[in-house]
Order: sequence, then C-alpha cells, then structure tokens
Amino acid sequence: MPSVRLLYIGGTGIISSACLDLAVERGHEVWVLNRGHTQKLPMPDGVKRLVADLADVEAVRAALGEESFDVVVQWIGYTPDQIARDVALFTGRTKQYVFISSATVYQKPPPHYRISEARTPLANPYWEYAQNKIGCENLLGDARDAGFPVTIVRPSHTYGLTQIPACLSSWERPYTIVDRMRRGAPIIVPGDGTSLWTVTHNSDFAVGLVGLLGHPGAIGEAVHITSDEVLPWNDIYAIIGQAAGVTPRILHVPTDALVAVDPGLLGTLWGDKSHSTVFDTTKIRTLVPEFAPVVAFSDGMRATVEWFDADPARQLVDEPVNALCDRVAEVYLDALARVAP
Repeated sequence: MPSVRLLYIGGTGIISSACLDLAVERGHEVWVLNRGHTQKLPMPDGVKRLVADLADVEAVRAALGEESFDVVVQWIGYTPDQIARDVALFTGRTKQYVFISSATVYQKPPPHYRISEARTPLANPYWEYAQNKIGCENLLGDARDAGFPVTIVRPSHTYGLTQIPACLSSWERPYTIVDRMRRGAPIIVPGDGTSLWTVTHNSDFAVGLVGLLGHPGAIGEAVHITSDEVLPWNDIYAIIGQAAGVTPRILHVPTDALVAVDPGLLGTLWGDKSHSTVFDTTKIRTLVPEFAPVVAFSDGMRATVEWFDADPARQLVDEPVNALCDRVAEVYLDALARVAP
C-alpha cells in the first residue's frame, strides 16, 4: 500500500505501540494524539505529537488545527459519546476512520464454535465494556450509512513484551501471575481449564492492522485480527510457567464460584474468557494477504518473561489480586478436603 498520512488517537498501549512501530517502519507519516503521559515502551523517531485531553473537545480541536489525515485510528474510544465526538471532529478531515473495537462484542456464549464477522451476532449481556463497544459500532454503522468512511477492527486477547495473557490476574500489573507461579502459590483457573482461547502477539496483529490502513476494500467493513493459535487455558498457563522456569500449581475453580466471590469478574469471565473462542480469519487474510501470524505463544512468552526479569522495576505485583486468589484458594481447598473420602 502507498504511504499514508496517519493519526493514531492513543498509540502507547500494548497493541497500538506495535502498530505504531510498524507504520513508521513502512514509511507512513505518523502522528499521535494523546495526553502525552503514559508510555511503557519508547516511541520511534519521526512521530509527530499532538497533546490534548480527549475529554476536552475544544482542546482537541485546537490541537488538530487545520490538519487532515488519510487515516485516523481510534485506539481509546470506549463509549458512544466519545465516538459521536470523533464523527463530528473527523467528518471531512479523513478518508478512513478505523475504530478499534473488541472481540468481546460477539454473542456470549457463542452460537457456533467458530466466530465469524458475518454470522456471529453482537450481543454480550454480561459485560458493560462490551455493550459500550457494541453501542460504538452501532453509532458508526449509522455514520457509515451517511457516508462516513469507517473500518471496524476487533482484536481478541493480544499480548507483547509488557503483557501476559491470563484468565484471572492483573491487567495493570501482569507480572503478578509470574510472581505467584514462582512462589508456588495456587494459580486459579476458571472451570476445568479445557476451554479454548486464541492468543495473538502484538507484532502479528500489527501486520494486519497496518495492512488495512488506506485500503479501499476495508472501508465499510468490520474485521477481527487474531492468530490461528488456539490453546486450552491449561496449556496457556503451562507455557507461562515454562517461560518462568516453574511448573504452575493449578487450581480449577468453578466460574460461578469466582463470580460469587467477586461480582466484578462477571464480565471478564462469563462475558469473555470462560467461553471457547476460535476465529475465522478469512476476511483479514483476504484483505491483507501478508497477514500470517508467526510468533508462537511459547516464543512470545519466553521473550515477555525475559523482559520483566531484565528490570526489577517492571516486576510489580497486584496485592488485591493476590489476596483474592489466596482467599479463593483457601476456601476451595478447604472444601475439597472436607469432601475427600
């Protein structure tokens, strides 16, 4: 694809940072609009910065000035009112607006084991996050019908150097799961750990996303970008443990019990990770023929654990999550002991 003038709204997250790097590497003119605060990984040279609080529409408008872009990618849009703001801001200012949605929007439980953009309904009664993303997509569907050049992208569980996929751990402090494994603490796995989960390395995701930028065939489309590597949760934890140099002490606990202990888990478990997710990747492979994920989860986890081990400052532990896991383990192990013959 030819070089494009590209604006990332956000751009410092686990997925967006990899896409930022690849866009620069491929010669696109890259701009980033955010508050200028959060950044775990260095931003590549040549990126142009616009600084504004996205909650302040006038500040954003002032930061944009008269600039226009071939492509705008919205990484941090979570509610319909935020997307309505974008439609008003970027109508006539871009040739393609890419909204990063989420694969959590698909019906839970899935009506078919293989999730398809065309056949799987958007319906998640368990998670407000997913419901808001659906609301954003519905609003953009109306804008598309009115001529707004939208592309919707739905990532699933994507990881990289700074993130470790886990079913019950800490998103903000992902080293927590490695710390628990290395201490021999029980690792809580919902259900029996045999449900299938799709994991995608951020560098592989970036190939798909960057390939859609400026792509005329992507206008008006919704597409998920995921790997074809599908693993049961038991294997995912075993691979994390192998990367950490230990055999994890797995404790299977019913999902209903976990949600009873912490109702906040309803969305992330029943609304997401408790169900098997296998994605049909025909559409992204058709639009972007070079999309062919190459990072095996075992290789990705080895690099990720090495990254955390390289600097003690990265090895932050989420104590509330630790306390939750310890409390669940204590109660459940005691219950198992009581019913043992």
